[in-house]
Amino acid sequence: MQWTMRDEQTVYANRWFSVNLADVGLPDGRRLDHFLIRLRAVAVATVVNAADEVLLLWRHRFITDSWGWELAAGVVEDGEEVRAAAARELEEETGWRPGPLRHLLSVEPSNGLSDARHHVYWSDSGEYVGHPVDDFESDRREWVPLKLVPDLVARGEVPAAGMAAALLLLHHLRLGRDRAA
Repeated sequence: MQWTMRDEQTVYANRWFSVNLADVGLPDGRRLDHFLIRLRAVAVATVVNAADEVLLLWRHRFITDSWGWELAAGVVEDGEEVRAAAARELEEETGWRPGPLRHLLSVEPSNGLSDARHHVYWSDSGEYVGHPVDDFESDRREWVPLKLVPDLVARGEVPAAGMAAALLLLHHLRLGRDRAA
């Protein structure tokens, strides 16, 4: 059963996103208006060190009035390569320059409402280059043991779904094989 977009009009737009109204055709012939949000791609990155600790940010989100652990993230600028944007965001928000970044996963956090696509990268090395330029993005930056990730997610301390998925996958990749042995 496939819905068909017949038309789409922009209701509001700025440099980060647009809110659009779509005329959608349903398989049974009915039509409905559906709002959607069009967003730039988001680049996300972290480092996992030799001690199997992951670099996280503890931050407050005013929209939901909640605190939680997150990975460094931000929009991909015009003409910017996604991997380069991920490295830039990590350095700006944490003060750590990652080694070679590897793609971990790409997710669509709310594909019933938005076309946002988050591309998550990680490295197993990094270099501290100084205090983060964007230190206003988080209350603190910490190396958190990967072994704690499942409990953090279960307690709701990683509220963003894409971040939780990425951290659980990193946990599995780095520690999962050891537990199975």
